[in-house]
Amino acid sequence: MAATLNLAQVRSFGNVEFLARQLVEGFITGLHKSPFHGFSVEFAEHRLYNPGESTRYIDWKVFGKTDKLFVKRYEEETNLRCHLLIDTSSSMYYPEKDYGKITFSAMGAASLAYMLQRQRDAVSLCTFADEIELQTPVKSTPGHVHKLFTHLDQLLQSPKPNRRTSAPEVIHQLAEKINKRSLVILFSDMFDSAGTDPARQDALFSALQHLRHNLHEVLIFHVTDRQTEQAFAFDERPYEFIDLETGNRVKLQPNQVRDAYKTAVTNYLHNLKLRCAQYRIDFIEADIAQGFEPILSAYLVKRTKMR
Repeated sequence: MAATLNLAQVRSFGNVEFLARQLVEGFITGLHKSPFHGFSVEFAEHRLYNPGESTRYIDWKVFGKTDKLFVKRYEEETNLRCHLLIDTSSSMYYPEKDYGKITFSAMGAASLAYMLQRQRDAVSLCTFADEIELQTPVKSTPGHVHKLFTHLDQLLQSPKPNRRTSAPEVIHQLAEKINKRSLVILFSDMFDSAGTDPARQDALFSALQHLRHNLHEVLIFHVTDRQTEQAFAFDERPYEFIDLETGNRVKLQPNQVRDAYKTAVTNYLHNLKLRCAQYRIDFIEADIAQGFEPILSAYLVKRTKMR
């Protein structure tokens, strides 16, 4: 299974679980060519030996094969609690031809859920727009994870129009609800109906800081169609642009606003990345045209850092 999937085919196939399994297995198979060599074999049962600790649990058979010291890691050591958050506001169903951003997010979350299950870790799914729509328990059982796949399949259906994002309010609520230290992974285009309003941005940063203050690890996948949403690469002809969250419409030619638009988006993203760095939040740009390998790789890096 290639790291890139045709997003329109994902929707028509309608089986997120099958595609996620194929995607992850293909990715794991290719790890021997990457900096994660060995992770696919040992990540569920072993960890690297740290000099100075007891040698009691060193796996000498693995040492004989790899010339590296690994310690047997038991289930209680591997248990991670992970919350997958997906923004389901109307802007996430752009581009309309394949509902690209929500399809990409659902597949990315499904792949991570399957990887978490392989590691015997507990996972929860939360979907939200202006309020929390779904929040499942945090479990690691196969039946629970299968239900998550079913919920993710349902996200690929037609969107509800004019559904706005209220990420700050939702994130504050979740920060209060998540009692045990967890890894929180957010899929969102980070667009808010308030646009680039500084006060609204401050509210978002305050909510993200709330998660970190409660000692949660946070990983954000900024899901975009970079070609149109950042480069504003539209043909030079008249368009009617529609705000999917408010329904507002404006007719213009791209060259009339391209420079101002790109400047505003660039400044917003720069500020967002800067704040995330200050709060030690991992911020990953996830262009829907670039495939899922950056998502899986970023998760493995984050997981390795948390050991």
